Amino acid sequence: MVTRNQFSTLEMRKASPYFSALKTIVETAFYENQVISIKTLEEAYQLASNAAGTVILDMPVIHTKELGLPSYARVLLTNSGAVVGRTAKARRIYGLDSDEDERLLSIVRSAVYQAHSRKFYKADAIVGLDEEFMVRAHLMVPEEEINNLYSWLLNFQILDEEFKNRLRASKKYEKNRLKVSKRYDEDDIFVFFDPKWSHPDGLAYFDTNHNCVAILGLNYFGELKKATLTLAWGTAARNGYVSCHGGLKIFQGKEEKNDYVASFFGLSGSGKSTLTHAKHNGKYDIKVLHDDAFIISEKDGSSIALEPSYFDKTNDYPTGHPEQDFFVTVQNCGVTLDDNGRQKLMTEDIRNGNGRTVKSRFATPNRVDHIEEPINAIFWIMKDDSLPPLIKINDSLMAATMGCTLMTKRSSAENIEGSKQSLVIEPFANPFRVYPLVEDYQKFRSLFASGVDCYIINTGFYMGNGIPKEVSLDIIEKIVDGNVDFKAFGPIEGFEYLALEDYPVHRFDAKYKQLIRSRMQIRLNFLLSFNQNNPKLALPVEAISRLERVINNLK
Repeated sequence: MVTRNQFSTLEMRKASPYFSALKTIVETAFYENQVISIKTLEEAYQLASNAAGTVILDMPVIHTKELGLPSYARVLLTNSGAVVGRTAKARRIYGLDSDEDERLLSIVRSAVYQAHSRKFYKADAIVGLDEEFMVRAHLMVPEEEINNLYSWLLNFQILDEEFKNRLRASKKYEKNRLKVSKRYDEDDIFVFFDPKWSHPDGLAYFDTNHNCVAILGLNYFGELKKATLTLAWGTAARNGYVSCHGGLKIFQGKEEKNDYVASFFGLSGSGKSTLTHAKHNGKYDIKVLHDDAFIISEKDGSSIALEPSYFDKTNDYPTGHPEQDFFVTVQNCGVTLDDNGRQKLMTEDIRNGNGRTVKSRFATPNRVDHIEEPINAIFWIMKDDSLPPLIKINDSLMAATMGCTLMTKRSSAENIEGSKQSLVIEPFANPFRVYPLVEDYQKFRSLFASGVDCYIINTGFYMGNGIPKEVSLDIIEKIVDGNVDFKAFGPIEGFEYLALEDYPVHRFDAKYKQLIRSRMQIRLNFLLSFNQNNPKLALPVEAISRLERVINNLK
């Protein structure tokens, strides 16, 4: 066993560390009579393809054998209603407020009770694709949400016979494979999902210590994906890993050059997938771990992917784009007929923003699930026009602080009110954290202190001058090759910039200093506000002092 779903009689007690009120409510629902178990992807496909609201596109799924699908499988489309992105304001955490818990537990009990009159499906998957870290996960959805279950089984790794064998820590299996799954004294993940529960904002109620969540009143697939990852990230954080919402790849050296492992952290739409998947015109042998979810070992700097597939925006893939060959399911896109009468996708966010696809791992022929080589560099992706295309941060305290105050712009992936163009702060580009922020701060600072380089890469504009992806990719190649000419970034201690002919750094006159100072003040205000609101889990005072020093450098 890799995580726990079976317990001794003596462990089945109120005082046991494996149970809570929410965990007991959610897990119990999985064993009710109206809940039918889905064992294979083929079974899930058949149910999804016959469900109301499904569009069976005239687009064959490729690599069906490897995916466990029937040879005739087609790409399936389903559409949500008004909400087509994540709803952050729906999130609540069990155990923080006893009065709120009493109210929310009553809601979850009622939701589970109301589910008795309807058919539900459940299925099992694995999060984490290396024996060093695998978490077993279970999802339960109402019959009409079978497409979401099907997408979930494709996005993660269905618990098929191969992976059941990989979870068996027997001497016989160890002898045959040389590697067995590490055991974790943690609960399996349980996700209860019912969009028919009615509430203006929906509810995503997490018990982070017991790996369960009830998602009510929300039908966007991204809620299921990120809820599962959120609990897996929390498990990893408790067990010696840095949890990462970003992309990671290895540049394998040619002609006696050393390998180079780089990671890219940014919100959806920041360019992290573009930077992660770039092949650099064959200049390097590149292996991609993932572009969204992975973990880094605190012990040795190695990294593990958490999911095999990609939950990708469709906006960049119009009809006929070769990337559509790897689509398996699609959400929130349109359909029309081509000149041969075939049902084809209308992507490009015509119907709504944030059209999405679950795209198979075969879209990236150079995929790996585990990289043993330690990480060399972290790139914070920031769309902050006060900063040139690349900044290097030379001390671990400032590197962690800039990650903790990562400034960028929102995208259509999020269901929020107000402008998505304004600059916002999202610590370490991870809006899905359910454990204290200070833990990530300390973990990332330790990485930087161990010798990992830190860069800020601006993928937006610098002083009104746009920074296309070609410039960003050229910058990364310069770093990998060691062909860099860094210069002091004005009076700011510990900051250097990469000199680029087309992006001369602005003279540090009063106006430019004020611009940078105002952006640093936003970061400082965030830290001060955070500590005021979270006195028991405050970020170190040294982070505040370091930002204050930067501001003072600019006076």
